Formats: sequence, C-alpha cells, structure tokens
Amino acid sequence: MLLDDRVTSFIEKSCMVAAVAAVAACSKGSSTDRATAAAERTVPVKVAKVEQKDLPIWVSGLGTVAAFQQVTVHTQVDGRLDKVLFVEGQAVHKGDLIAQIDPRPFEVQLHNAEGALARDKAARDTAQRTYDRDKGLRDQNLIAQQQVDVDFGALGQAEGAVKIDEAAIDSAKLNLDYAAIKSPLDGLTGVRLVDAGNIVHAADPGGLVVITAIDPAAVFFTVPQDDLPRISAALAHGDVAVEVRNRDATQKLGDGVVAVLDNQINQATATLRLKALVKNPDRALWPNEFVKARMLVETRPGAIVVPSVAVQPGPNGSFVYVVTKDMTVEQRVVTVALTSDDVSVIEPGHGPNEGVKPGEQVVTEGQNQLRPGGKVSLPKPPEQGSGSGARR
Repeated sequence: MLLDDRVTSFIEKSCMVAAVAAVAACSKGSSTDRATAAAERTVPVKVAKVEQKDLPIWVSGLGTVAAFQQVTVHTQVDGRLDKVLFVEGQAVHKGDLIAQIDPRPFEVQLHNAEGALARDKAARDTAQRTYDRDKGLRDQNLIAQQQVDVDFGALGQAEGAVKIDEAAIDSAKLNLDYAAIKSPLDGLTGVRLVDAGNIVHAADPGGLVVITAIDPAAVFFTVPQDDLPRISAALAHGDVAVEVRNRDATQKLGDGVVAVLDNQINQATATLRLKALVKNPDRALWPNEFVKARMLVETRPGAIVVPSVAVQPGPNGSFVYVVTKDMTVEQRVVTVALTSDDVSVIEPGHGPNEGVKPGEQVVTEGQNQLRPGGKVSLPKPPEQGSGSGARR
C-alpha cells in the first residue's frame, strides 16, 4: 500500500508540472500574439506640416496695466468752491475748465493793485520832472548838488513802487487764473472728492479729483533674466515692438514699444522688469488689469519650424515621429534651436534619421501609442454639405 501511495503522488505532481508548463506556453503565445497585434494595429493620429518660413521670435511675460500719468488736482488758492464742471468718469483735455472757485476776492485784489499802480506811476512821473528840472538848475549852478541827489533818490523810489505794483497785478491775475481750475492733462476724471459749496484750501491733502491718462497706457511686465542678451541686442537696434493680450491670451488688446528696461534684476524671482507704452484709444487697457505681453526680439529668416507638441523627449535626445508615404511612422532625432510661443525651430539634420524637411508631416497627437514602423491613420477631412440649401 505504501508503494502505491508514492506512485500516486508522483503521478499527481507530474500532472501539475505539465499543467503549469501548458499554461505558461499558452500565456507566452498570447503575449506574442498581443505584441504582433499591437505592431500591426493602425493608430489614429493628428499631424502638422513642417514649414520653412521667416519666424518672428517673441519673448513673453505677465504684466499689469498702469496709468501713463496720474494727477491729483488740488486748488492753488483758498476760497469757496462755486462750481464743479466735470462729470465723474468724463474724458477731459489739458486746459479744460473743471472747477471754479469764487473769483471775486481775487478780482478785488486785482483792482487794488491796478489802482496802486496808477497812483505810483503818477508819483514817478512827478519825481522824474522834478529831477529833470533840478538837474538843469544844477547845471547853471543855481542849486546845490545835494538837492539833485535827493531828487534822484525820490525818482528811484517811485520807480520801485511802480514795479511792486506791477508784480502785485501779476500776482492778482495769477490768483484769478488759479481760481479757474483746469485739467493739467488729457485723461479721465475719477470720483469727485469735494462738492461745490465747500471752502477749499491749497493745503488740503485730498484734492478735488484724480485725473488718469490711459492713452497711451503703460504696461509693466516681467521676463526671465535668461532673455536679457536677446532683449539688449534688440534694444540696441531701435524700438522693440510689444503686443499686449488679455490674461488668457485669447484677445489682442494693443500694440506698443518698449520704453524702459529696468536697471536691475530681481534676485528673488530671477526676472527682468520692462515698461511698454501701448496705444489705447478705445480704452481696452485699464489700470491694474492683468495682461500678457510679448516683445519681438528678432526675426529668424528661413527657419524650419514644427509645433512644439510634436517634439518628444527620448533617451538619445528630442525626437519627432514623421509620417511616411506608406502611412507608417519613423522616428527622427531633432535638435531644437529655440521655442517661440507654440512652435519650435529645428536645426538641420546631419544623418538619415536626423532632422526634418519642409513639407513632411509630423505627429502632434497620439505619439504615446506609436513605435517606429507603426501604421497610422489621419483624420478624414470634413465632408462638404450637399448644398441642399443652395439656390438652383
């Protein structure tokens, strides 16, 4: 009985080993079949053509809009604010009358100064005639020289009084002009800070209104410090164009030029700060608005470009998948010279599996399912309508 048990156990183990071997063989065959099927499977992809063109190189950064000029309008004389002649938010021009202080006290000062001038001119004329008469008498030795000297001093005092009166007239006219408060610049008025009827003073801290000039608008934006050489080279050749878009870059808001490159790098962020002046006639740019700005630092002629999404990282460097005539893909090693916005500039290749040529198609979507030699299919072009709505 013991021998029979051993034989039975041996037979059972042999059957188990054979079963495992059979399962393994089936599994191996299944994996091979899957690999073969994957290699023969057609992968749907999206492609883009390789282009050769003059490519503008942009340097982009985030920024904010600021007022080109901003002035808090203060009164320059004390008095009662009679009229406020602007509407909040109104567009005003330099020299426009925006408020009026009671002018009567300054008119009175002007009349007083004019009266004093008339009086002192008469006194000067009398002193002049007295001096001329006594000088003639002195020439005839009829009076002492001392009298002539006294007359000359009186004439000088009279002329001084006239000049003081003329200055008082100018001061009164200036105060009268200051009573008519005018806009110092072209811009938009803000919220009215003082109502008519209040007594205002030149020393008041708040002012009457804030006027903001927004055309042109100032745009402050930052770029990485690594772009400094290209920016400096561009500025050395003249004005550098700037394009401003909204925060998500879907809408163009204005064009301008770089006005200032900051004289130091922000060490905390390793960025440069620039200021651009942007035309803003339709007020698309508003102070404190967040925007995206980009500047044109160069234009590279005859550059070979592909969409940046087509370039993939690999163990031997960057590569792209190129679609061949038989609708398979081959892998090409590429060297990216630079990236601008959503395109990459590719250096010319030096071997059969390097670089791309204008007109070739590179895969832009679906690369993760591809392998060299794999088959691909392209999206079908949209079918044109049958024209049922067209007139016969």
